Amino acid sequence: MSREEIAGMFGLSDLKQTRVYQEGLQEGREEGLQEGARQEKLRMIPLLLKLQLSAEEIAKELGLDLEEVQQQMQKQPKS
Repeated sequence: MSREEIAGMFGLSDLKQTRVYQEGLQEGREEGLQEGARQEKLRMIPLLLKLQLSAEEIAKELGLDLEEVQQQMQKQPKS
């Protein structure tokens, strides 16, 4: 069933009170927080490169995969 069909079966306020809705909302919030933290770590990579840290050091300090750090490094403009 689509979201609209389910909302039609329940009143919107009733739908928001269901466990499924609450669990989905909480899961979405947690995923959003995790993705936000990951994006912040990726944003820090150029700053750490300016401090002349290696890709391995950056990955270790930020808790990221080395491959992910290397991919971000390739996206950086050459100075």
